Amino acid sequence: MRVLGINAVFHDPAAALVVDGRVVAAAEEERFSRRKHGKRPYAFSAWELPERSARWCLEVAGLEPGDLDAVAYSYDPALVEPGLAGHEGQWERLRTLYAQRAPYMLADALPGLDPGIVRFVPHHAAHAASAALAAPRPGEGDVLVLDGRGESHSHLAGRYGDDGLTTFAAQRLPHSLGLMYEDLTEHLGFLRSCDEYKVMALASYGEPRLAGEMRDLVRATGDGGFEVARIDWSSLAKARPADGEWTSDHADLAASVQQRLEEVLIDLAAWLHARTGSRRLSLAGGVALNCVANSRLLRDGPYDEVWVQPAAGDSGTALGAALHAAHAEGDRIEAMPGADLGRSWTDAEIAARLDEARVPYDRPRDLAATVAEALARNEVVAWFQGRSEYGPRALGHRSLLAHPGDPGNVYRLNAVKGRETFRPIAPMVALDHATEIFDGPVPSPYMLFVHDVRPEWRDRIPAVVHVDGTARVQTVAREDEPLVAGVLEEFRVRTGLPVLVNTSLNTAGRPMVDDPRDALECFGSAPVDMLVLGPFVVRRGEVFAR
Repeated sequence: MRVLGINAVFHDPAAALVVDGRVVAAAEEERFSRRKHGKRPYAFSAWELPERSARWCLEVAGLEPGDLDAVAYSYDPALVEPGLAGHEGQWERLRTLYAQRAPYMLADALPGLDPGIVRFVPHHAAHAASAALAAPRPGEGDVLVLDGRGESHSHLAGRYGDDGLTTFAAQRLPHSLGLMYEDLTEHLGFLRSCDEYKVMALASYGEPRLAGEMRDLVRATGDGGFEVARIDWSSLAKARPADGEWTSDHADLAASVQQRLEEVLIDLAAWLHARTGSRRLSLAGGVALNCVANSRLLRDGPYDEVWVQPAAGDSGTALGAALHAAHAEGDRIEAMPGADLGRSWTDAEIAARLDEARVPYDRPRDLAATVAEALARNEVVAWFQGRSEYGPRALGHRSLLAHPGDPGNVYRLNAVKGRETFRPIAPMVALDHATEIFDGPVPSPYMLFVHDVRPEWRDRIPAVVHVDGTARVQTVAREDEPLVAGVLEEFRVRTGLPVLVNTSLNTAGRPMVDDPRDALECFGSAPVDMLVLGPFVVRRGEVFAR
């Protein structure tokens, strides 16, 4: 089966291609359009399709739209229940109409596509498939989905087996942990459906002194679901304007909501585990990008193994819809090979871009040593290698790298990227050294868990230690990422630290860079010392000395 998956309804439009059960390509539309999150999550934006990412997926495989066996659209308008519209109730019928017309809009966007092959996949079934069917052992174990909303639900608890997905519980709207967190995000002056990770970071600065009030407002119901009461946020903390300073009250409210989210997540997982007795759980949905909650679930929950889809948000439903459709047709699903599923360029193509930009560059004989030397001198390096990442985390393909031993690099990189000063920056660490420095799940290749930094290391790598003594770690295995592992080893030889700062290669409000032109534009506008594009190196001093 040749199946193209499409996510277009809420936010983070994306496309993914699965051929004979194997993931061939997946990419978010934002990487092509250069609009953060692809589009705003309004009901009337449901007409916007991931046209460029869909065309690219087909191009990678050498396919035309007419070659496809199915297109899987990650939303089923037939499942929308009247009166459960939630945040944008007045627009719900328009969203449903656009979804109903998706087969014809897709046929218009991809000439040669037969609209009759478009299938609607329930939103949470797509999320579930993106987790359970893409996991290292596809189709085995329990699956838990939590997000803002699907058609008429905000949660799914189930299990994958040989016969596919069995759903044990699904929470109806308007009760939603994801929408609760979005409401808090907006109350704290951030952009909803976009900046929830900022609230998670802010929570580490507060005390959960409002946890009692939150327990009265948000609770598991004992039947696999939960209830979220209407919350008067202003009674808990004064609203923060978008450009206002945050206070301890804001941090305490964030900490209280974060704690309650974790507690309810554990309750939901415990209920599911009691039904199945499974050792393994897969997670997806926007709530699964909350790495603090993921770590609490793994530490205090009933499962021995927890695997989180690296594109756990709505972009991942493009992949999940495709996997769901392929599995339903009997294809044997292969595990997701990694998060590097996006675009790449040959060395010749990169060199042509550099020549076109008329910037001086060279090709070092030992790239890893050259980069490690620059990092040891406390230079900031923009790193562009291989296929771009699918999902929100930079994982050593489109990254900014820096020295973790300089505490000033937190402020330096937040200034480079135009980010809030309270936000942490994350480490990548050689897998062989991970347990020596960090206490938490290993391996952790996708930055979806937080780890405690061992006390004896906190003063040695202060740039990547958050205010609460934790770090969101990416472990790097040489067999998976030989070049990045080589840089880490060369840096360790020079500094004694097998750790680097790794944050996404972008500036505030912009998607991660995706092609060489994006990387050159970012390098030109931000105070970055070195740009590494494939095997080539561009040095800031040489570019701007001319």
